[in-house]
Formats: sequence, structure tokens, C-alpha cells
Amino acid sequence: METLHEIIKDRRLKKNLLIKDIAHQMQIDSTLWSRYEKGERLPAEKNLEQMAMILGMGISELKKYWLAEKIFEQLKAYPEAGDVLSFVEEKMTVYIKSAKVVLGKDIKKLLQELDALKKAIKKNHPLNETQLKKLHEHFNINYTYESNRIEGNTLSLQETALVVNKGITIAGKSMREHLEVINHSEALEYIQDVARSKTDITERLIKELHYLVLKTIDKENAGQYRRSDVRITGSRHIPVAHYEVAPEMQKLLRYYNAHKNTLHPVLLAADIHWMLAGIHPFIDGNGRTSRLLMNLILMRNGYFIANLKGDLSSRSNYYKDLETAQVDKTPAAFRNLVINTVKEGLEEYLSLIISKKLKK
Repeated sequence: METLHEIIKDRRLKKNLLIKDIAHQMQIDSTLWSRYEKGERLPAEKNLEQMAMILGMGISELKKYWLAEKIFEQLKAYPEAGDVLSFVEEKMTVYIKSAKVVLGKDIKKLLQELDALKKAIKKNHPLNETQLKKLHEHFNINYTYESNRIEGNTLSLQETALVVNKGITIAGKSMREHLEVINHSEALEYIQDVARSKTDITERLIKELHYLVLKTIDKENAGQYRRSDVRITGSRHIPVAHYEVAPEMQKLLRYYNAHKNTLHPVLLAADIHWMLAGIHPFIDGNGRTSRLLMNLILMRNGYFIANLKGDLSSRSNYYKDLETAQVDKTPAAFRNLVINTVKEGLEEYLSLIISKKLKK
């Protein structure tokens, strides 16, 4: 079996790259790359995607070799390594079989249900201007309320509606809470315009979206990547260092562009959400921006707002699934959460457009 260092050396030579050339592209020292090729040092996992692109390899292929080397390095000093590997193999066989059931059939079935709901909704179109306005107000207010609620905003649903629709100031509530509602409402209108215009998702668009979320709250940082490192209180996930934000955002956009025409849009929307929230590119407003970007992807593909709920239990499950995707790199639970949320939204939308109340 070929080793990682043999693979990367062979690929480098086939692409006629000098060590200094590839080290320059990787922004590392040539000596470090030489150690990779000699098997004296294992690359960091965060560098594998860039390495795969330079060498013209699939990231999955490269990661298999990398993971094999990592496991070998950890176990080679133990005389029980052979027995441990046999035990792990048995456990992985059971895990993979169960994962296929959960991640294969269940998700496939759920996605089929979403597509069926979309077709049912389409049959009830077109709607008149009054109906569309009612639906627009209903979903936008509910979404602004829940998304802000996740972040600790204490304005009620009714109060949120009064602030957005009437410009009323609610006694006993902070100015920041009012501004969060107003900003979010404007940002939501923005992504709806973008979805209709078919404008593609870019780094600039994400920054503009964040600017709208934070503009009257923290103008200095609105639309700007953070310039310091951060920790998320109560989470196992540690966001990347501030100097890694820009390259990580480029990586996110590469993932989006590589999958936007092949991966089911609901899965893609979920992935972009947890990936952006994981990078945590801004000093504040990351959660709202991630959820808005997720919904932009959904709306561009004919879905409606996925309104993740902000009550204590729902918020706890949301953060737990988000953390699992970010730390353990297993996004199945978070994908399921988004799928079910989209399904609930479609069912509610369908119920509203066929109800006598809406048609009056």
C-alpha cells in the first residue's frame, strides 16, 4: 500500500513542480514540504484541501491516506495495535451500516417529500397580490422574530411586528433589540431581492449581508472580517485564527461553487450555514448572517424560509447539531434539522395558500 509521503511526492513530480514552487503556493517553508515527502512530518488537516488542489487530487482520496498515516502514528507504539484495529474495524462496519440507513434512506425520503410539497404548492399558484403580501409579511416577521430570539433578543412576536411594520418603540426593551429587528428585516428583504435577481453568491455579497445585520449596531465592524481571535462561550468549537478567515472564506465559496449544481440545494444550504458559522468570520452577527445566507440559497432554488426556532429546547438542539458538524465533521444531524425545518415551512405555506382565511 502506498503511503501519504509517496503519493504526494509522486503527484508533485508528475505535475513537474519543484519543492520550492509547491511550498510557495502552500505558503510554507520548503524544508517542511521536504519532511512531508520523507514521511517525517504529517501535514495539518486544515491544509489538505489546498494540497489536494495543487496536486490535482480529490480531497477524499488525499484524506484517506492522511487519516491512515495519522492512525498508524498513534498506534504503532502499542503492542496491542493489531487487536485494536480489528476491534475498530468491527465497530466501523456496524457504524457504516447504521449510518447508511440514517443518512441514505431517511434523508433521501425526506428530500423526496420536500420536492412533492414544492409541486403541490406550485399547483396552487399563481396567487393574487393580496395573498402574496399576507404570506410575505407572515413568514418575514416570524423569521425575524425567531432568528433574533436564537441570539437572545427578548422582543415578542407581536412586538417584533410592531417594530417592523409600525416603527413603534417598545417600552422596557433596549435600543439594540429594536435595531436588531430593523436590521434583520432589511437584510431579509435584501436576500429576497438577490434571490429574484439570480445574483450569485460571492464574498462581497456575504459582507454586504453582514453589513445590513450590524450596520446601526456596530458600524465599525459591519461588513468587515474580524481582526482578532474569538472563542464561543460554552462550545467545543474553536473558530479559526483571524488571519485564517479570508482563506477559509475562499474555501467555503469553492465548496459552494463546486456543489451548487450537483448537491441537493437543501443540503447545500445546510452545509454553507454550519461552515460559515464555524469560520465565525465576523466579530458579531455570525449566526444571523449564516441563517440568512442559508435561506438565500434555499430561495434561489424555489424553497421558502427555513425558520429555525429560538425557544430554549430548539435553540439547544440547534447549537448541539451545529457544534457536532463543526467539531466532529459529521453534519448529518444538522442537515436533518434543516431538512425538517424546510419541510415544516413548506407544509405551513401550503396550508395557508389553500385555507379559506387567506383567500378572503
